[in-house]
Amino acid sequence: GTNMEKVRELLRHLQDPHLVARFQHVCGVRSGAADRAHSLNNGACMQRVSDSGDSDAPAVTGSGEGQKVSTVKPLRKNSLTGDAGQEFLIQNRFLYYLFTFGTELGNESFYITFFPFIMWNVDAFVSRRLIMVWVWVMFLGQCTKDLLGWSRPASPPVVKVEMFYNSEYSMPSTHAMSGTAIPFSLFFMTYGRWEYPSTLGFCLALCWCLLVCSSRIYMGMHSVLDVIAGFLYSVLILLLFLPALDTLDGFNLTSRLAPPVIVALHLGLGAFSFTLDAWSTSRGDTAQILGSGAGVALASHVNHRLGLMADHPAERLPLAVPALSAGLVGGALLRLALGVLVLVATRALMKAVTIPLACRAFGVPGGDVRKARQHVEVELPYRYLVYGTMGFNVLFLVPLLFRYLQLS
Repeated sequence: GTNMEKVRELLRHLQDPHLVARFQHVCGVRSGAADRAHSLNNGACMQRVSDSGDSDAPAVTGSGEGQKVSTVKPLRKNSLTGDAGQEFLIQNRFLYYLFTFGTELGNESFYITFFPFIMWNVDAFVSRRLIMVWVWVMFLGQCTKDLLGWSRPASPPVVKVEMFYNSEYSMPSTHAMSGTAIPFSLFFMTYGRWEYPSTLGFCLALCWCLLVCSSRIYMGMHSVLDVIAGFLYSVLILLLFLPALDTLDGFNLTSRLAPPVIVALHLGLGAFSFTLDAWSTSRGDTAQILGSGAGVALASHVNHRLGLMADHPAERLPLAVPALSAGLVGGALLRLALGVLVLVATRALMKAVTIPLACRAFGVPGGDVRKARQHVEVELPYRYLVYGTMGFNVLFLVPLLFRYLQLS
């Protein structure tokens, strides 16, 4: 009884928004309203940053007692409500930039460049398996969020440095989950396959994980408990999922049943996740992740059938890391730029086609796209078709284009 009470007390403490606020305070984040008068009294000349615009970088606005203070607003508006958030003060710009980078390591813009970069320039075998891990981790994380329905840390006392995901539920932190799963999966998949010091690989994975996890507390998006739970949940999923990767990847590549099973599984999981919550941004994100995963899995099957992008034979392993040269870097950047261009064009084209098509098919008024996309019957096909096509093109069309242009 006493032990259970102690555990409950610890969990309450880890969920306390004041703990988040203290961490923010130590890192130099102050609420704009509470600290402005105090800063002015100290002789810091505060210049109000314009409220216009979606994204404001920190402005150097004067110094008090030799310390530079910046007045800023959250980088991006809330994706659902359009709320831009309150301005706040930054007293440590290095940590602000560091944690902004850390939180970006869990955002769509990072994945849309990182996974293709690995696929086109490093190792397609590792990349497609990494995407499988990412899909399962994010799907389970988002569904658990919607099932539990815990709200974000209260503001005040917490300062919302980020607003974009503020409408989503809080427990567990999916940033912490992907920030644990991606670097450690990358380490486990490349260890023994590529020649590099294992200590270096592990330390890089650990730093990546710690940076992403702590950035979510700094941003005021998660309690310490959300982040710890996300980390542990991710570890549990990896323990179960990594040993099964050979079997799952083998099925995707070689089984004649793979295409219908891939499509049915990813659609079924999406339909299940869409029943969990009335409306939140996580619902669309889940379909987007599942669509991308299905597209990549289908492309890997097609490639295997056509004898394209064959994996390195076992006797060639471990692979040597090539020496860094201008040609190597130039080729990698050229492939990335060209490939991302194809993906952006795919996305724009598919978006222009699927939303009006879904609106017409299901009789949803298409005048206001934002409102139309709050209907399951529009959002689900939109996300699946757009991101499924992008996932397919990442592993099939783009490498085919590289081969045609002799860039591979």
